[in-house]
Amino acid sequence: MHSQAAWIGLISGTSADGIDAVLVRFKPEPEVLAARTFAYPAELQGQLVRCGQSDVSLKLSEFAELDHRVGLAFAEAAESILAAAQQQQVSVAAIGSHGQTLRHRPQPPFPFSLQIGDPNLIAERCRLPVVADFRRRDMAAGGQGAPLLPVLHAALLGSSDEDRAVLNLGGIANLTLLSTNAPVQGFDTGPANALMDAWCQRTWQTSADLGGERAQRGQPEPQTLRVLMADPWFERAAPKSSGRDQFHLNWALDRAPQLTQISAEDALATLLQLSVESIAEALQRQQPSCQRLIACGGGVRNPVLMQRLAMRLPQLQVESTAAHGIDPDFVEAIGFAWLAQATVEGRAGNLPSVTGARGPRVLGAVYPA
Repeated sequence: MHSQAAWIGLISGTSADGIDAVLVRFKPEPEVLAARTFAYPAELQGQLVRCGQSDVSLKLSEFAELDHRVGLAFAEAAESILAAAQQQQVSVAAIGSHGQTLRHRPQPPFPFSLQIGDPNLIAERCRLPVVADFRRRDMAAGGQGAPLLPVLHAALLGSSDEDRAVLNLGGIANLTLLSTNAPVQGFDTGPANALMDAWCQRTWQTSADLGGERAQRGQPEPQTLRVLMADPWFERAAPKSSGRDQFHLNWALDRAPQLTQISAEDALATLLQLSVESIAEALQRQQPSCQRLIACGGGVRNPVLMQRLAMRLPQLQVESTAAHGIDPDFVEAIGFAWLAQATVEGRAGNLPSVTGARGPRVLGAVYPA
């Protein structure tokens, strides 16, 4: 029924730096017909970043207003991509909207994952079915609700000749382990860009260290790095997932107040190295046979982060998904378009070997056109 139709995928990651939107057709390999990132208005983006701190609370009315505002921003992004579909005379089956995560706390006794961006607004504006709320069914089945894209990573980037890993460098980093002789595994490793971005906002009032220039001028402070890496979360066994409410700047400053006593560039370099070390240690512990690390997400655009990963893992080929014909900025948006298709067609979207759920589940809820 949907073999020739296109799908729209929407997501704003834990960095809250904008909405990634794609128009994609699956043949079954993804054919991206349009892709664009839509920046949040500066005030809204700042509010979302502040809400990512674990000690921030909102009144119910403030939460509802934020849900509406983010929903409108997602609807506008979807409308723009839908216009591209109309220009290309491509029919769209449905929209998959991940939304914007505010909290992700998968630990018992009351695990939850909270995304905002009212999908009703998207359905109303675009007059298309919207699939949203992808994480909570997996959590209801005892899973972590994350990561959800290893199934797509395996389909697009797996190999019968070598053990590989796919690394998503968003606000939080996660690994998908693609072994030639074992089930797919996947888990969060800790911060990727979240702490670095928060430090830049606190120190220089900039959204990120574009190009890694400031971190390159600094040197990681070894003792501070050891203190941060001593958090027991890094040693926790998979399945595991996290979010900005776990790895936020107050977490780093509470554990290592000396961050404010060294130069700002050294502090940033230390936070960058924290991302590198936590990723490398997790990969070496869980898949020492890995031969190739394929990275996607916003962190790919930070050459210092990519260089330090390659230096830390010299035995691996470290590269971007671009080397495999997939734009690293839009892998997650493609993934949520793929998950929307799976939901509409009644197929499971989770991998129990990754999330720890009791079994495969059809994910998400459909909001009719």
